[in-house]
Amino acid sequence: MVEVQPERVLHLNDREAGKGDLVLYWMQASQRTLHNHALQFAVSMANGQKLPLVVFFGIDEDYPQANERHFKFMLEGLSEVQNELERIDTRMVVRRVEPWKGALALSREARIAVCDKGYLKHQRDWRRRFAGEAECTVVEVESDVIVPVGCTGGKERYSAAVLRPKIHALMDGFMMPPDNVRPTLGSLDLSFEGLDLADSVSVLKGLWIDRSVHGVDRLEGGTYNALQRFRGFLRSGLDLYGIERNDPSRGIQSDMAPYLHFGQISPLTLALEANEAGSPGTEAFLEELIVRRELAVNFVSYNDRYDTFECLPRWASDTLMTHSMDLRKYTYDRKELEEGRTHDPYWNAAQKEMVVRGKMHNYMRMYWGKKILEWVEDPREAFSTALDLNNKYSLDGRDPNSYAGVAWCFGKHDRPWSERPIFGKVRYMNDKGLKRKFDMEAYVSKVSMMGG
Repeated sequence: MVEVQPERVLHLNDREAGKGDLVLYWMQASQRTLHNHALQFAVSMANGQKLPLVVFFGIDEDYPQANERHFKFMLEGLSEVQNELERIDTRMVVRRVEPWKGALALSREARIAVCDKGYLKHQRDWRRRFAGEAECTVVEVESDVIVPVGCTGGKERYSAAVLRPKIHALMDGFMMPPDNVRPTLGSLDLSFEGLDLADSVSVLKGLWIDRSVHGVDRLEGGTYNALQRFRGFLRSGLDLYGIERNDPSRGIQSDMAPYLHFGQISPLTLALEANEAGSPGTEAFLEELIVRRELAVNFVSYNDRYDTFECLPRWASDTLMTHSMDLRKYTYDRKELEEGRTHDPYWNAAQKEMVVRGKMHNYMRMYWGKKILEWVEDPREAFSTALDLNNKYSLDGRDPNSYAGVAWCFGKHDRPWSERPIFGKVRYMNDKGLKRKFDMEAYVSKVSMMGG
């Protein structure tokens, strides 16, 4: 029997086992085979019941704010997953359908259905509706955080300082990979209609999706590519991570955010390999990977207003609205911002990096968000502008980290500072600080060479 910690497992309904002759794993958030607790739990159930395992994935062409950029990266990873499952004689059925409805259709042939855990509102709703209508037992297994979100108290935590000791007290108990158990019965000979992802480019062309933002070539999806990139970071970047990760001219970053967003790499995989590296930068990296990232997961799990201005703490929203009529030296509309046509070369470079590369340097994203707050007269409009631009162009947009990161620019997970115009008591950032700390001309030059 595979060892998956019971804290990761939740029965979503109280129905008896179905009458079908297979175990279904509805893969949606955890798009990988490596260190996937939900997959391993499903394999265990199938082996214990002496049944074949079938894996399902639903491509939602109307996924909120998703476009060609996101679908391209996702399909690159799913193509690898389908191939890896075939190697262990397991059928992966991929269909163009609202995911929960596709899973529900297949569950009619299942004795047990397993799903992974999603944290955003629509993801939670998908699983609730699936479990409510399925005629078999539905079990959810959480595999995309180190410490399961419910283990830290079952409510929103208002800062990293509050969550950190809770995470540190529990994380060692969850830093163990699930056993890599193979299915004892194959399912490739079972007949199911679905997409063959061997040619993901052709599949992408056939989707009815938003084509306004094209894919990027600088980051290619999939677990293999994630591991190659991360191991390069371990060799050449991790030692400096603790002291130079904020310098946009150096680029000392792992670039794992897009892979984590699509579940193509497990945070457990990254944590274990970072620990094994024995680097002076490991502690700082794990702080970002575990504490900060799981603070974001906690935020969207317990604050359903995470995608609106109303998610902010009262002190932040009050001070911003009090100063909403303050005189602004510069103002820009959304089109000017999207096209990077401001007076600030550093901000323009950050916007271009996101548009061209699909990912912005983490420190620049903080500066980027602060300036939108400063240049858009209505703080509510500034919030939605920052969120929409990030979700549109970033491969890791529409993610707990993105929602928390934008909200942080407006005061979330922070404290009140000295009062000043426009920002009120919300933390302020300016270009002088960037120039004092970093070689910003080198950053601008580096981005200018990206083309686009």
